Amino acid sequence: MITKRKNIILLASVLFVFWLFAGCRSVSEKNGSSPEQSFVLGTSSAQQESSEGISLPAEGEKESEKSTEMKIKVQVENHTFTATLECNAAARAFLEKIRQAPVVIQMQDYSGFEKVGSLGANLPTDNSQITTQEGDIVLYNGNQIVIFYGSNSWSYTRLGKIDDVSGWKDALGNGDVTVIFSEE
Repeated sequence: MITKRKNIILLASVLFVFWLFAGCRSVSEKNGSSPEQSFVLGTSSAQQESSEGISLPAEGEKESEKSTEMKIKVQVENHTFTATLECNAAARAFLEKIRQAPVVIQMQDYSGFEKVGSLGANLPTDNSQITTQEGDIVLYNGNQIVIFYGSNSWSYTRLGKIDDVSGWKDALGNGDVTVIFSEE
């Protein structure tokens, strides 16, 4: 009886964790981020997990069928970049806003390493102390989007990262900018 109860509790715990992270899996380090930093949606249930915790396509399944990354365009003045979003509630809510209409934010320069602007709405937060890097996109105070061209350590919710930061710092310039987040 006790063993059966333990098995039921274990199964319920596993199902809860699966539900909590449904659709998310670690991406290989192809974009230079750690597995905890970047995720992909749409993982097939037929996929297998390697010993490093990275999902692999099931036999006969093509790479293009195995997942869909959450990608967005980030336009700074006349420069366009691609970003990969995190797999968390804040990033999914941000993507939903972008899908309704491009999100245009007036961003002010702050301390020579970041641009900050009001989203005009609150997103879910899951703040943690992180050290940002060039190209990081984070949520601050639930309603401020922050994009980095330098580094800072603070409590943020990660939203995503610019895929290729070549020209990123130059595009942001020294002053305030208008940034448009839209579907890729």
